[in-house]
Amino acid sequence: MPPTRSRTPTAAALAAAAAVVAGCWAGCWAAGAARAEEPGATAYAPATVPDLAAGAGRDPAALEAERALKEAELDKVRGDLAVSSDRQAEIAAEIAALDKDQATLNDRLLAATARAGDLEQAIADSERRLVRHADNEKAIRVSLDGRRAVLIDVLAAAQRIGRRPPPALVVEPADALGAVRSAILLGAVLPEVRVEADALASDLAALVAVRRDAEAERDRLRADAKALGEEETRVTLLIAEKRKTAATRADDLAAEKVRAAELAAKAKSLEELMAAMERELGSVRGAAAAAAAAEAARRPAPGDAGRLAPAIAFTAAKGLLQLPVRGVAIQGFGDDNGLGGIAQGLSVATRAGARVVAPADGWVVYAGPFRSYGQLLILNVGDGYHVVLAGMERIDVELGRFVLTGEPVGAMGSRRLASATAPGASLSQPVLYIEFRKDGASIDPAPWWVASQDRKVRG
Repeated sequence: MPPTRSRTPTAAALAAAAAVVAGCWAGCWAAGAARAEEPGATAYAPATVPDLAAGAGRDPAALEAERALKEAELDKVRGDLAVSSDRQAEIAAEIAALDKDQATLNDRLLAATARAGDLEQAIADSERRLVRHADNEKAIRVSLDGRRAVLIDVLAAAQRIGRRPPPALVVEPADALGAVRSAILLGAVLPEVRVEADALASDLAALVAVRRDAEAERDRLRADAKALGEEETRVTLLIAEKRKTAATRADDLAAEKVRAAELAAKAKSLEELMAAMERELGSVRGAAAAAAAAEAARRPAPGDAGRLAPAIAFTAAKGLLQLPVRGVAIQGFGDDNGLGGIAQGLSVATRAGARVVAPADGWVVYAGPFRSYGQLLILNVGDGYHVVLAGMERIDVELGRFVLTGEPVGAMGSRRLASATAPGASLSQPVLYIEFRKDGASIDPAPWWVASQDRKVRG
């Protein structure tokens, strides 16, 4: 009875291999179906066997369309930044109930901005992980495409065994020859089929895992986007409330803004602009005088949210400052700026709409458009140092005002603004340009950033 012994385990083994593949395949369908049940969700149904060619050799236009679809889905998730009118009213009531002294407003504003910054970083990390998941899925699909014919053969063999099992010798001895031939054939091909079946099962299981991880990441992204929307609303309302309580008279401020715009139109360089502002505008002169006085005066406590002078000297802040925006450094001080010169500052690519904060305590010397810099903000941080921030879409602080470290001073736009200070003509995301100046000359800002950010900037 040797044929019987050979035939029985062979058929069972092949059926088991096919069952493993079919089980993983069913898992892919289940993952896609579960996703499709979510309201407003995009279904990720796995491809049928003929569709596995969706990996290698695809038309570039089709790949571009797929990337556009994934980007559209991310945009939809980012749309969760919108806050419902009821929630906006709750946040407004919360702020209305606060004490209106500057210390309380500053403290709440700094805390809300810090939370928003952490959420921006979490969203950026989630988006990067989603890109990795998409790349992993594409690689798995390419691997599956390479074994499409094998998958068809395995599933077809399993179906044939189920419909027409090998004959049993005890029923009809005349079938013995067919049984022996079937056993020999199955015995010859089974090892190779089993190896391919295991590889297919591994790829399909990996595909299911990648899609589940991607769904979990999207859930985290939605939750973070909703929380960020609330924090952005809180920051905006706190900024408005702080403006209401400012001591500067609106008429005087409006007149100084007009004069600042006139001076900016005439100035040919940052040095000329800063000198003209401190010479012509009372609020900026007052800020410069306060900065000079702070060098000799007793420093306020760093935790004093109502302080009106820097808590520490700028020279003593080396290794302590955080970047004013969350993002990725794309050009450092001293690099080729792509325009035939050397970069005088640091350029950081950010997410759309990212908040920009003051990297150090200081007075606002200039806030507005200036030549190729776009929206420009200059802070006098004392000791002869100035911090220049350019590339924002909006500036939220006024001339002559003292701002605290970490206080929101502006916001990035949805795309990169044309600027001679921002590298990479093909880069579409917004870019913040950061420059430190000492006595009018540009200096390397790297020593001032905290150690972990300095390593990130240097690559």
